[in-house]
Amino acid sequence: MKISTEEIWIIEQVLAHNEAGTGDLLEDMAEMSISKYLDKDRFQQENDILFKEFPIIVGHISQVPEVGDFITHDATGVPILITRNREGVLQAFLNVCRHRGAKVEGRPCGKAGTFSCPYHGWTYDFNGNLRGMPQGDKFGALDKASHGLVPLQVFERFGLIWLCPSASKEPIDIDAWLAPMAEQLASLNLDSHVVYQAWTVDVDANWHVLIEGFQEQYHFCHAHKHTACSTYLDTQGIYQNKYPHVRHSVPLARIVELREMPVEDWDYRENFMDQNYVFPCNFMQVMTDHVYIHTVLPNGIEDSVFQCMMLIPEAPATEKAEKYWKANYDVLRVVFDEDFTIGATIQKSLKSGANDRFIIGRCENTIQFAQETVAAALDGRLKA
Repeated sequence: MKISTEEIWIIEQVLAHNEAGTGDLLEDMAEMSISKYLDKDRFQQENDILFKEFPIIVGHISQVPEVGDFITHDATGVPILITRNREGVLQAFLNVCRHRGAKVEGRPCGKAGTFSCPYHGWTYDFNGNLRGMPQGDKFGALDKASHGLVPLQVFERFGLIWLCPSASKEPIDIDAWLAPMAEQLASLNLDSHVVYQAWTVDVDANWHVLIEGFQEQYHFCHAHKHTACSTYLDTQGIYQNKYPHVRHSVPLARIVELREMPVEDWDYRENFMDQNYVFPCNFMQVMTDHVYIHTVLPNGIEDSVFQCMMLIPEAPATEKAEKYWKANYDVLRVVFDEDFTIGATIQKSLKSGANDRFIIGRCENTIQFAQETVAAALDGRLKA
């Protein structure tokens, strides 16, 4: 498998750290006020900016491959309908009828010929145009052209569906936004993958608590002592700040064997799990032969929605393949449950008075990077 110059550098850094007993450390530790997890005004600002004005991953292209295929999405707090029109172009709309505001499509996914509101039967095509109104003569000279479904910006990149939930957002240059991660994302060939499992978990914790569990590996050999710990080199991952995103390369324990191999025989992916943070709330967890796409979204100040897709290179064609992917899925669910259980206890502790701020170590790199990036977005210094 082809290895990039960046990946050779990452391996060299890991081997050097392992030999010296060091790690990828920032210059200083940081502190973080717990008001970040509890303040109502901050939460509202985050909800209005981070989760409305920046691209969020809402699906995979294999979920809407043909004309009329659709998925719906509600976890951002905005009802969304995504479909493919007759020209094969992906479209996204607010899933809200322009008559009296009912959801036009109530199913999570499926195939449609048109979209018809269940309340009064107003009907829309795949481009969101209002096509039918029962007893339309009772609405006088209503301009159908100005009463179509409200469009949202949606993009297909690297096999994933990216969407901005705000109808008023200025146009986004999605390629410029993803450029810092483009080389690696392109190498994954996710457009040829399929969804093996997709699931949602409600967690009783602020979205920051939840997402920070993916932003460092310091916890691996404590929270995951009997699951993930032995698989990886403890706290010897490499963090690259690709502002506003982060590439975090977590080495498998077997990577030390590469010391005895010539560079031209090195393979990056079989020796790493990458935990890539794509601002503001997306994660791409790249395993040796499959990929998990995580999105963390707030339900409220003290509860969140964790959405995950497990992408595999092809649908399992044999019982052996099904067992293999099922085993991977089962292990991941156990590991995540360990994280979510701890996250819920953190949230419960926030009002105890034990802490007024948290300490972020020099090895908890992505948390420090993300703090700066979130602050820039909330201050208006970072825009998509």
